[in-house]
Amino acid sequence: MSHWPLASGFAKGYILIFRGSPLLIQLFLIYYGLGQFGVIRHSFLWPLLREPFICAVLALALCTAAYTAEILRGGLLAIPPGQIEAGQACGMSRWLLLRRIIAPVMLRYALPAYSTEAILLVKSTALASLVTVWDVTGVAQQIIQRTYRTMEVFLCAAAIYLLLNFIIVQLYALLERRLTPHTRQNPATVSLKPITKGE
Repeated sequence: MSHWPLASGFAKGYILIFRGSPLLIQLFLIYYGLGQFGVIRHSFLWPLLREPFICAVLALALCTAAYTAEILRGGLLAIPPGQIEAGQACGMSRWLLLRRIIAPVMLRYALPAYSTEAILLVKSTALASLVTVWDVTGVAQQIIQRTYRTMEVFLCAAAIYLLLNFIIVQLYALLERRLTPHTRQNPATVSLKPITKGE
C-alpha cells in the first residue's frame, strides 16, 4: 500500500514468498542453507545464525510477519473512508489521525484474525524440534526415547499446547472487549409491571 513502487514491490514479493512456501522449508533453508554461503559464515552474524534456537525464531518471525502484514492490510482497508475524512475536516495532523482514528479502528478489525495467527504460531513452534530445538515437542520426543510411552507423553504435550492457546484466546478476547466497548451487551433491564387501578 506504499506510494513508493520499490517498497511496495518488495513487500508484495516478501509476502508472496513467505505465505506461499511451507514453514518447514523456510526453517530448513535458514538452518541448513545459510551456512552454504561463505559471506555469511565469515560475517559477524554467523555466531547467531549457527544456533538452532535463533534460526527457529527467525523462521517463525519471518513467516508470521508476512501473515501479519496481510491481516493489518485488511484491517486498514476496512476503515470507512468517512471516518478519515471527518478527522481531516477537524484539522487533525497525519500523526494524530493515525493515533486517534486509523490505528484503533484498524486494530478492531484485525484483532480477531491476528488472534488466530497467534494460535497458529504457537502450534508451529513444534517444527522447531526438527532442528534440535528443545521445545515442548522436542522434550516430548526425548522422554519417549527413554520411556517408550508415546501416547501418554504426546497427550501431555498436546495438553500444554491447548493450555497455552486457551490463555492466548482469553487474552485476545479481553483485549477485543477493551477495544470495542460499544459492542458489549447492555445489562438486563428490570421490566416494570404497569400499575393498574385498584393495586
